[in-house]
Amino acid sequence: MAQDVARPSLADALTERMLELIRADGLRPGDRLPSARELSQRFAVTTPTLREALRRLEATGAVQLRHGSGIYVGADLERVVIPNPNAGALDGERVLHLLDARLLIEPPLAAQAARRSAPDDLGRLRTVLDEAGRNLDGDVPDAEARLHEANMAFHRATAGVAGNSVLCEVIDSLLKVHASEQREIQRIFDDRTRDYEEHRAILGAIERGAAGEAEDLMRAHLADVKNVIERRLG
Repeated sequence: MAQDVARPSLADALTERMLELIRADGLRPGDRLPSARELSQRFAVTTPTLREALRRLEATGAVQLRHGSGIYVGADLERVVIPNPNAGALDGERVLHLLDARLLIEPPLAAQAARRSAPDDLGRLRTVLDEAGRNLDGDVPDAEARLHEANMAFHRATAGVAGNSVLCEVIDSLLKVHASEQREIQRIFDDRTRDYEEHRAILGAIERGAAGEAEDLMRAHLADVKNVIERRLG
């Protein structure tokens, strides 16, 4: 019985064959794949089996299904760390654990960003913080949502500048899967200006190439947020 459970299904095998097709043809994110009908004929499988394989690939971001347009290679084809789309909401303790994880990973990434940032990298970071600055006023339509996205984009971009793709994916996954918790953290922290100024200080250290300062500022920023959350949850 155990062997039957472990035996790969037709959909499992087809998923692997689809990935082999993408790589063998040198397709990149955004490239269009053959139609579902063509793929069914090519792999000699039924349409339901093909759809199951496509749903699996879509869940991991390897392909993107665009209604009325077709099947495309997804942006996450080569990701090592895949967000769990089934992750539920976190309780207070787990929110603090989320911040602990970020405290361990993000400060060294900020230091590395300061060591290796190029002018284009700094331009992207400035653009993100400029967007945050435009949404500090709560009276602006959708300001809270826009500010949240800009804040998360700053942390993602800083991790990206550091150059470690796997750790960048870890941070992206934490922020993406637990977006609702991150919004709740922003709501509880409830000091938009201080949050913004701390981000500006981190960027300033990265611009100067001050690795140690960038690391210390990122650690202090996340620790500050965690302390406020702990007090308000307690």
